[in-house]
Amino acid sequence: MNSEEKRIKKDILIAVDESENARRAVSYVGQLLGGLPDFKVLILHIIPDPEEDYFQNVSEKEKWIEEHKKQIDILLEDYRRILIQAGFDESAVSTRSTLRHCPSMAKCILKEVDKIHNTIVVGRQGLSRSEEFLFGSISSKIVNHARDCTVWVVQ
Repeated sequence: MNSEEKRIKKDILIAVDESENARRAVSYVGQLLGGLPDFKVLILHIIPDPEEDYFQNVSEKEKWIEEHKKQIDILLEDYRRILIQAGFDESAVSTRSTLRHCPSMAKCILKEVDKIHNTIVVGRQGLSRSEEFLFGSISSKIVNHARDCTVWVVQ
């Protein structure tokens, strides 16, 4: 295994939202890998693209997105601190939020994994089995559609 392959295998993407399960997923990665060398983590949040008719005009929508991004940036920094306190080097933990640009959240997350990250970590959504069967869940879709990477679903 060459050095490039080793680097790729230690790049982790944690897809988060505002849920307690997302916080548990971040904490789990910190407990499991904190203090180990060479791991890099990207904490990612996909901002949902609200429906056009939810707002009276484009500027209201843009204002909502801007306010939501500010709140998410605070949350992402909190998640980042969890990993640093668990032993990750500050330079090894980055955060990013992006507006949803794909048909589904799961597809946006999977698109982020391509060629960079080898492991995806997500919190399991609190759906019952019947709700998950009817509507699907982001974590289920990621598990079913992920290729060439490891998926950790934290409950």
